[in-house]
Amino acid sequence: MIPDVVTFWEGPLDALRRLCLRSQVEAGHRVTLYSFAPIPDLPDGVSNADAEAVLPRAFAERLRPSGPDGAWVGWTPLQFSDFFRIRLMAEGRGLWLDADVLLLKPIEIDSAEPYFAWEKRRQLGNSVLYLPPDDPIVTAFEALIKQDELTPDWMSLRHRLSFAWRKWRDSSKRASDVRVAIFGPASLTALAKRHGSQHHALPRKSYYSIHAEPKLFFEPSNFKGLIGDPGILGFHISPKGRGKEAPVPGSFYAWATERVGAR
Repeated sequence: MIPDVVTFWEGPLDALRRLCLRSQVEAGHRVTLYSFAPIPDLPDGVSNADAEAVLPRAFAERLRPSGPDGAWVGWTPLQFSDFFRIRLMAEGRGLWLDADVLLLKPIEIDSAEPYFAWEKRRQLGNSVLYLPPDDPIVTAFEALIKQDELTPDWMSLRHRLSFAWRKWRDSSKRASDVRVAIFGPASLTALAKRHGSQHHALPRKSYYSIHAEPKLFFEPSNFKGLIGDPGILGFHISPKGRGKEAPVPGSFYAWATERVGAR
């Protein structure tokens, strides 16, 4: 089946995210972007929904306090989205794609099976994610959300030692301070291994061929091998602050903008 696509965003959308959302629509998916405030001028075919109904904004205070004006600070949006995407899975809302995932073709899933890919040699990515509502990974996160301290019982030994050291120094009582992605790929990988579902993972190149190297997207390069590889379904761009840059002639970004458009 070709699933609905769901994602979350906080704040204004830059040109890169608009392009990626448009590519998801062009691939044949119905796309819903959740947010706490209406986002204007979304690409054609992308609908906007209220995030509060899925996971209240106040939940972020348990991850990291907001600034004096109520704005999210530090890693809060990223860590909040790690929980938000699992809540969407629990409610059966569809396939999660980060707003900076550029699709080349439609994604088909089996609604009874997990869907994700390797981001690194030993780590799964959660930028492209589907889990059935009754999946044990979803169940584990649902139980974690009910905790006051939000301390996963699946943290690696290294992370447990880091957390214990921080608590001993009285510098932190939050597991969220241990590592920016503590609730993201690290948690997905640990839980998938615990429950034996890592064998569902697609090869890294399926979505993460340029994930750690944004220059392959933003700078002039020979990208024909990427767009011509049948095993590549899309790209998690991970712009690392370059999302507002204009496409440079000869770049993958310029090709994608011409192919998909940025309406």
